[in-house]
Amino acid sequence: MQSVQDERRDERERGGGRGDEEMLIKTRGDPKIKNGGAGAEEVEESLMMELTKLVQKVVKESSWWERRGVDCSILAAAFLCLPPAFLLLGSSRLLGFSAGVLLMGVAHAVITVKGTHLASHGALSESQAWGRFWAVFFIEICGSFSARAGIQGHIKMHHAHTNVIGLGDSSVWKVPFLPRIIYLFIAPLAVPIITPLVALAQLKGQSLAHILRTILMVTLGLYSQYWLLINVSGFTSPYGALLCMLVCRAMFSVPYIHVNIFQHIGLPMFSPTRRPKRIHQMTHGVLNLPRNPLLDRIFGHALINCHVEHHLFPFLSDNMCLKVKPVVSKYLTEKQLPYQEDTYSSRLHLFFHKYQELMVFAPPITELVGVQ
Repeated sequence: MQSVQDERRDERERGGGRGDEEMLIKTRGDPKIKNGGAGAEEVEESLMMELTKLVQKVVKESSWWERRGVDCSILAAAFLCLPPAFLLLGSSRLLGFSAGVLLMGVAHAVITVKGTHLASHGALSESQAWGRFWAVFFIEICGSFSARAGIQGHIKMHHAHTNVIGLGDSSVWKVPFLPRIIYLFIAPLAVPIITPLVALAQLKGQSLAHILRTILMVTLGLYSQYWLLINVSGFTSPYGALLCMLVCRAMFSVPYIHVNIFQHIGLPMFSPTRRPKRIHQMTHGVLNLPRNPLLDRIFGHALINCHVEHHLFPFLSDNMCLKVKPVVSKYLTEKQLPYQEDTYSSRLHLFFHKYQELMVFAPPITELVGVQ
């Protein structure tokens, strides 16, 4: 089985895009870019190299606490919230029980969204062995999904082929037969049920050892929570325990789906054979949401207000994405490259009123004139 470190290496090798598109959008920039050809490629490569050096300088000057410690402490705090959450869920008082549900829901979201995302990128440790361990622990035991399928879909497809039609175009999030109200506000509540079922479907064609491990780890994670609800929280009804699990696990499913579609769908989409270089692909195809005190900590900066930085430098932790954000935004602005930002409410309004165009019909293909 390919290690997490191998997956990360593949992302480095495949992260850059090549090519153009089929609908025309003119871009501003260096006159050399507008002339196309080898000169354009050299300029584009030099832009990414120059930005990489600026970011690497910030990373080298940062302490371990900034690079990994901050995010590890947030994850540790989420796990420390679980014991009091289970105890509160055993309360006979409505206020205490409600506090337990809320605490459990927040902790679960931090662990299964922020934790699995960092683990899939190998951002929790520099050690290969620990990287493999954290990937299985967070993605399979905590997230009820296949680590191999998660890394394949997120790292080797979404990141390597961001907004490329048929590869990393976020179409996995589209369910065209659902009405917009159902899709945007009701269907996401079924994510905790759908996730392990999709994980099982992803096991087709895998080795017996891999299938058994994934089933065992996913079962371990689900049964552990169920067992604790029965034996620690004092649930007497199996159905009550399962309903509590669903409520806690679905608490942040609606914004989770929103974030995944808001930051890519509706932006330029590229042809697999004609797509721009990496720096243009990421700056045109990725969007940042504004700072949000709640979602920043639950989902992580890389998924909210530093998504552009994350796609340009996917191995940075959430805290480091936030730290390099001023450097990246300033550089892209100076080079007259897009640095796309929009509010959560604005994107929700757009998707609500243009649901058919964005989530049902095939997206138009974009060509960035003169930057190939």
